[in-house]
Amino acid sequence: MQIIRHFEHVPAPLRGSVLALGNFDGVHKGHQKVIGEARRVAEELDVPLGVLVFEPHPRQFFAPDAPFFRLTPFRAKARLLEGFGVDLLVALPFDAAMSQRQPVEFVHDVLVQGLQASHVVAGYDHHFGKGRGGDATALRYFGEMEGFGVSIVSEERDGETAVSSSRIRALLAEGKAREAAQLLGHWWSVEGVVQQGDQRGRTIGFATANLPLMDHVEPAFGVYAVLIEIEDGDLKGHYRGVANVGRRPTFDKADVLLEVHIFDFEGDIYGAHVAVSLIEHIRPELKFSGIDALKEQIAIDSGKARLILDALPDAS
Repeated sequence: MQIIRHFEHVPAPLRGSVLALGNFDGVHKGHQKVIGEARRVAEELDVPLGVLVFEPHPRQFFAPDAPFFRLTPFRAKARLLEGFGVDLLVALPFDAAMSQRQPVEFVHDVLVQGLQASHVVAGYDHHFGKGRGGDATALRYFGEMEGFGVSIVSEERDGETAVSSSRIRALLAEGKAREAAQLLGHWWSVEGVVQQGDQRGRTIGFATANLPLMDHVEPAFGVYAVLIEIEDGDLKGHYRGVANVGRRPTFDKADVLLEVHIFDFEGDIYGAHVAVSLIEHIRPELKFSGIDALKEQIAIDSGKARLILDALPDAS
């Protein structure tokens, strides 16, 4: 998958793509429906499949001091999109100039003159341009005027529930990792570079890899059964483990951290990029009376996590 961050001077092989439009935060089942339709049209027209997003997310631009809300920071989003067969990811900077583009200017400058889109696909609730002034009806009209095809995809539902990023965020805030995964179509993960902590875990027999949540939404604090993917280095691969998300009240810490204990693992992964998928919430975060009580509880949590992970259909 090729990533470009501008719409001017697009390389010739990338012009004329079918473009899926949206923020695609989480790349959930609703987003996958949009991308699937775009893939179908791209195959029919024999042109590349592209996705157009903004980076940073417009919500971050307009409310930079608001709490972190993203389900998938850019690297995670790109990885997921590539897995769905996307050839081209157009990640346009969302800045003051972009925020002031009228819908007609966005279509003419970006979609037509810049990317020369042959067809665009968007969700039923997609909006674009200054003040979100453009909608599905406007997109169809502009397509007719400018000569590109337009497909609008209907809402995706899971039973009685509409699939949406906001619903998934709410489920994660309640610790409902499996329910969130049902709407996502994949496990929700925290990705980042392993940081060196105070190495307290080594002294109690449960070494941990520490990840700051950075620009991820905060899930419910507590202990989870997790799957871990180490993406680089000599120890690259897939592992299983148990993790705590929270502030570590036993040690009077204030920052939010994800601490992962990888089962049956030895090695130094400081500086490695890893993805930790939350599978099931085991218990809320607790403050313990001392190290011995904490060690005893971690052993119990590890046993529960192993049972949960052993029961997964694709357990490894």
